[in-house]
Amino acid sequence: MTAQEKKNLDMVMNWWREVLYAGHFEVAPKYQAEDYIQHNPNANTGRAGFVEFFTKLGRKPINPIPKAMPADQMPVVSGARGDFVWLIFEHEAKDPRNPANTYHYNSFDVLRIENGKVQEHWDSAQKMAGTGAVRTGVSPKGPMQWNTGKLSKEEEKTLAMATEELKDMLQYGHLELADKSMDPGYIQHNPNVPQGRDGFKQFMSRIPGRTPREIKPEWVNAPVLTLINGPYSFMMWDRTAKDPDDPNREYKWNHFDVVRIENNLIKEHWDEARINVPAPAAAR
Repeated sequence: MTAQEKKNLDMVMNWWREVLYAGHFEVAPKYQAEDYIQHNPNANTGRAGFVEFFTKLGRKPINPIPKAMPADQMPVVSGARGDFVWLIFEHEAKDPRNPANTYHYNSFDVLRIENGKVQEHWDSAQKMAGTGAVRTGVSPKGPMQWNTGKLSKEEEKTLAMATEELKDMLQYGHLELADKSMDPGYIQHNPNVPQGRDGFKQFMSRIPGRTPREIKPEWVNAPVLTLINGPYSFMMWDRTAKDPDDPNREYKWNHFDVVRIENNLIKEHWDEARINVPAPAAAR
């Protein structure tokens, strides 16, 4: 991480602590551009839209602003590369299969920094029913057209291994590649997928349509943003879904995958997946 990237990460974490955690939206102009570009499908674009969205939640500001956030409010993984800062948070929720139990899942946030302020934001949120029409932000250019940093030789290896998992194994169906490139003790944070390399292969092999085909250099579905920080690969995709307020319309949201490499093997993975509510049993 360069000195400027570290400065960007520190600025974002101060913004998060003072504005999002402590609820002092009056200091948002210190950290956010007025024409802040918002990709969360529930909030209007612009700094004013950001402030409006969060003030409607009715949280009372914390006074005085704490000098640090509690450990459980901090990202579990974070990085900064080029113009971008990325954060992964861990959350706990009731297990829909058995409300007596809880499980953990992850959310992510990506911020693009311009002129020392947060200029653009993406996260893993999907549209909530009742939000109505939302003015989503429009980027002046694609995420990869901004500065995404210069990779070291080791980071080029990180990118190659992450690409092997997410492109060659998952998009081209060659799960056998995991036998040579994935650690047997692979750590999985997707709550639907079993732990370990064997658990990964068994789960992914059951997905309909995942049959091996000739691996090509290009992605079947390419990420719109790739950031490499040492052993971490962060990739983000655009996705579309039906608008819960109007099934005749679609909206865009963002999916992410983060892969960590250790000892030249794929060791750990995070995404935003949650446990789905089980379908009701059919009537007899």
